[in-house]
Amino acid sequence: MLDLNKDREADLLLVKRVKEIPLLLKIDMMFNPRLLSNFYIAFEAVMANRLRSLLTALGIIFGVAAVIAMMAIGNGAQQEILEQIKLVGVNNIIVEPIVEQVEEQVEGSAGNGPGKEKNKFSPGLRMLDVEAVKKTIPGIERISPEIILDTYIVKSGIRRSAKLVGVTPEYFKVTNFQLREGGMFTDNNLLHGDPVCIIGRGVQTKFFSKEEPIGKRIKCGNQWMRVIGVMEERIVSDQSLAKLGIRDFNMDVYIPIQTMLVRYKNRDMITSGNLAAGRSGSARFFIGGQAPQNSATVPTNYHQIDKLVVQVSDSKLLNPTADVLSRLLERKHYNVVDFEITIPELLLKQQQRTQNIFNIVLGAIAGISLLVGGIGIMNIMLASVMERIKEIGLRLSLGAKKTDIVHQFLFEAMMISVSGGVIGVILGVVLASLVSNFGDFPTIITIPSILVSFSVAATVGLIFGIAPARRAASQDPITSLRYE
Repeated sequence: MLDLNKDREADLLLVKRVKEIPLLLKIDMMFNPRLLSNFYIAFEAVMANRLRSLLTALGIIFGVAAVIAMMAIGNGAQQEILEQIKLVGVNNIIVEPIVEQVEEQVEGSAGNGPGKEKNKFSPGLRMLDVEAVKKTIPGIERISPEIILDTYIVKSGIRRSAKLVGVTPEYFKVTNFQLREGGMFTDNNLLHGDPVCIIGRGVQTKFFSKEEPIGKRIKCGNQWMRVIGVMEERIVSDQSLAKLGIRDFNMDVYIPIQTMLVRYKNRDMITSGNLAAGRSGSARFFIGGQAPQNSATVPTNYHQIDKLVVQVSDSKLLNPTADVLSRLLERKHYNVVDFEITIPELLLKQQQRTQNIFNIVLGAIAGISLLVGGIGIMNIMLASVMERIKEIGLRLSLGAKKTDIVHQFLFEAMMISVSGGVIGVILGVVLASLVSNFGDFPTIITIPSILVSFSVAATVGLIFGIAPARRAASQDPITSLRYE
């Protein structure tokens, strides 16, 4: 005989709940009726304990949110690295001059005393080196010299500091810069040093906000330039500008390199002022091979060009080409290493590797969060089994099989984990958006990241729900009904 005197109301409620199951089975006979009834009972159990179910799902919620947010941050960092590669160019070798500190002797000191080494002569990095590299080194696709001058732009009473960059048309191909409007430098512009320029998008916004810039004139330093083109805007974060040592290209003004040499500066020229100071264009020419007296330590820049970008046809040729290039320049500079060669792609690959390691660490932390969430589900479900022993015994006594009990508790665990996964996906998307909006860091949310995190959440619920479900099914019905 069943003892219905104790907790009679609860037992009658369970009997009523079981009697309502056949009504649900009539909805769709295509499904397994036992599975439908077990799912219905599990759903009612979860809804009857909403707060407990929510607290149980917290681990899954934060785990899924962490996975989505971290993957979004990782994808954003990956995209930014790819943009940086495009920015500095693919398969590029960068040669930059070393601006040395020349220690000149003070008055009264001996010029050739002990330990005093004579200053070696070097013509510096110049356009003749560009021609030599073109003719000598095979496998070079493009070569782009640059001369950079800090100047100011004046128009209609507005003045703004900017970079004036002397380049060739190869520069825009090497750096993957695109014209927004207008045209490129012509051969006549390059040959005669015409006063023409191509401005960055920032310059257009600042000085030509209400008019079309093409054909208009703008004053750069003490020279007037005619605008023939406008560059596409380049969006680069401040962190990228600092890491790569590049400038804000949107505020640059580009002119033919011959225009820069003729109208602005040419450090390779020997002037009367240089000779009077005891050097030609720099402190590298000394009479008798020693520095003049009555001087101090000063920085010198005797290089005609400020940067040389060599683009090779195949990335496999980067290192050997850089080695040959170094030997060639060293020989032309009379064994004076007054230049520095870097390969930006290698630096970016290292940065990408560091970012990947960072993403793995963050992913591991998020995975641990999911694991903790799964353990939490298992613990709460085990406690739920102990609280519902009488319910389990009643179901078994009314004809339920052990597989029904297993299915019921598995459904409960999966419903908790799936609902937690849905909430976690929403929270992860919100977190990624907040990082992008307020952290000035790009984030990219992808469908695969959402599917992966959601699938992991459902799998965690299934795996960690097996032990409580099997424990519930192993209960003896007679003992369960007598359980206080």
